[in-house]
Amino acid sequence: MTDPVSYFPVDDPAARLLQAEPEPILLRPAETALIIVDMQNAYASPGGYLDLAGFDISGAAPAIEKIREAADAARAAGMPVIFFQNGWDPDYVEAGGPGSPNWHKSHALKTMRRRPELQGKLLARGGWDYELVQALPPQPGDIVVRKPRYSAFFHTNLDSLLRARGIRSLVFTGIATNVCVESTLRDGFFLEYFGIVLHDATHEAGPDFIQKATLYNVEKFFGWVSSVEEFRNALKANINPLSIMKGPT
Repeated sequence: MTDPVSYFPVDDPAARLLQAEPEPILLRPAETALIIVDMQNAYASPGGYLDLAGFDISGAAPAIEKIREAADAARAAGMPVIFFQNGWDPDYVEAGGPGSPNWHKSHALKTMRRRPELQGKLLARGGWDYELVQALPPQPGDIVVRKPRYSAFFHTNLDSLLRARGIRSLVFTGIATNVCVESTLRDGFFLEYFGIVLHDATHEAGPDFIQKATLYNVEKFFGWVSSVEEFRNALKANINPLSIMKGPT
C-alpha cells in the first residue's frame, strides 16, 4: 500500500484511513469537517440561476443523494457539517458595481441584466433562489456560512470557525466543482488545510470536461480526490488499520 499522507503519527488509533488519489490520506474525525457547498435552489433546482443561465443541472439530483449519504456518515462520526450559502443582499450592494470584476463575470448578474424581469430574483438573500434545497436541510448542530464570493474564505468567519474547533482537514461536496468548490479548496490549501473532494458528491458548471480538469487540478496540485463510498467505509471502520498493523510494542 502507498504510504498515506498524514500530519500526525500514522498509527494513531483515532485516525481513519481514506482511500484517495493520488494516495491515501489519514483523517482524524474530530479534526475534519464535511463541507457542503452552495446546495441552493440557484444551483440545483429547475428555474434556479444556473438553469436560467443555460447550464446543465442534470447532475445536481444525483449529487444531492450522495451528499446526503456523506453528511449522514459525517454526523454519525461526530464530524462537523458546514453548509455554504452563496449570494448577496437584496440590493446587490455586496455583489459590487461596474468597478468590481464580479459585476462583469457573475452569470447571475449578467443574466439579470440580460433579462430585466429577473432583476432582484437571483442569489438575493430572502428569495427562493438563495434558499438551500429542501432535500438537504441543515440539521441541529450543523453550521451555515454565508458568503459573497466563490471562495468561502473571503469576507467570512470560516477560518476562525475551523481553527476554533481544531479542524485541519476539509472534505468537499456540492456545486459547482470548478467554481466555488475549487476556489474554497485552493484558498484552504494556502491556509494549511488538507482538502479532499468527494467527486461523486459534486457537480460542475459547464461541460463535463471541466469536472475532469478540476479533479485533475485538485489531485495533482491542491489536495486529494475520493468518493462517498470510500469516505463512508473509512468512517465505518472505527479503527485505523495502521495501528493494528503496528501492534503492541
